Amino acid sequence: MDISREFLLGFIKIHLLYHANKEGFCGIDMMDELKRHGYRIGPSTLYPTLHKLQESGYLRSEKRNESGKMRIYYRATSKGKLALSRIKPKIDELVSEITENNK
Repeated sequence: MDISREFLLGFIKIHLLYHANKEGFCGIDMMDELKRHGYRIGPSTLYPTLHKLQESGYLRSEKRNESGKMRIYYRATSKGKLALSRIKPKIDELVSEITENNK
């Protein structure tokens, strides 16, 4: 894994946590969402990342039958919501610092 991919994975995890907190999602929809933002992530990266976030207690999942297909939906847990609330100020601070030099 190259260094830029490693940094992008951090952004992807935050993006996943944000959407899990906002409305919840299934993996296939999240791949489309991430693609819309310019991330190129496939199932072999997305699903292990989701499973790690779930194992760490940040996400919970629920199976749903949609038109005969089983989908797994992810939502943020209270631990995930707390983590996101603690990450947001750090993101704001970092963006402010990084963009300060572009003024």
